[in-house]
Amino acid sequence: MPMPFAVTISYQLLFYYITLLPESFVNQHRTNHYTRLGVTPWASEIEIRRQYRELSKRYHPDTTELPLDVAKGKFQELNEAYATLSNPKRRSLYDLKIGYSPFNVIEAPADEEKYPSSNSAYLDPIERPLSGGEIFVLFILGVTFLGCLILIVVLGLSRSDTIS
Repeated sequence: MPMPFAVTISYQLLFYYITLLPESFVNQHRTNHYTRLGVTPWASEIEIRRQYRELSKRYHPDTTELPLDVAKGKFQELNEAYATLSNPKRRSLYDLKIGYSPFNVIEAPADEEKYPSSNSAYLDPIERPLSGGEIFVLFILGVTFLGCLILIVVLGLSRSDTIS
């Protein structure tokens, strides 16, 4: 079945505009920290860490069969990408810089001295915000607790006349 005329025109316009983009812009978006690590921009911190560990084993200058200068370059790129993407503040700034996130979802605390950030590349459980699933579980836990309290009060009131 042939493509509709409007779809054919829109594909032609898309390819035309892509060819007008400067080469530096196209290359910048092909080789970013996400593509270096082989993850998507919406990848979780755990996925990023797993992919980093796998690639760092592959490209480490001591364990790879690549030439030493190539291996060092690849390994430094991986370290730079992981250092940026594993830190929530640096990642949100990087996302804004390359245009992946129109909204700054993870915001820095208002008082930096009150909440010092670690310079570690590893995840710190204190710094990360609660996920939607964790908030939902806490809500269900609270509702269950209140339901148990109400049940205890109702049972206590209904049996109070048989005790005396």
